[in-house]
Amino acid sequence: MTELIHVVVDDLRFRDSLRSLLESDDLAVASYTGAADFLERYIPEQPGCLLLDVRPTGKGLQLAEELLRRGIRMPTVFIAAPADVDDEALLRRVRGALINDAVARDVSRRVALLNAREVEVLERMVGGRRNKAIAQELGIAVKAVAFHRKRIMHKLRAKTVADLARFVVEHRVSRRPARAAGRAARMI
Repeated sequence: MTELIHVVVDDLRFRDSLRSLLESDDLAVASYTGAADFLERYIPEQPGCLLLDVRPTGKGLQLAEELLRRGIRMPTVFIAAPADVDDEALLRRVRGALINDAVARDVSRRVALLNAREVEVLERMVGGRRNKAIAQELGIAVKAVAFHRKRIMHKLRAKTVADLARFVVEHRVSRRPARAAGRAARMI
């Protein structure tokens, strides 16, 4: 899917100005009249970022809070005043937000590949336990731990346990809540 910049700005002229700027840089843009319009049309699978107006007349902060309540995490660029918009700086921030979204989606895809047992083994590996200790804790054979360990390294594209630890810390990998059965790990 094409990366899409979601522009949520109440002021029509400002919204059109932002749209023109972004499209002039060959970015795909969807603009919305407000939070309700965005929430009605938003597709979570669509990669991209959010551009929000946070002036007192705009509802950008309220939308950001609502997205957090709904568990929707997407890179967001806040704009405080049209007069303060430096076109080059804004384009850099938007490009950075798109990169952050791509990284987060890649991490989510890799973590989703892990099954529940692999998450259990991963947690213990990152905790510094050796295969024999992990096997005893989980009540499985040492060979099974070695098998899971190899699959984890492959799925998360890690070469060492230190790489795994860094991955877990940088991307805040944890167990999925019980209500999300069927998936072993999640991003928080």
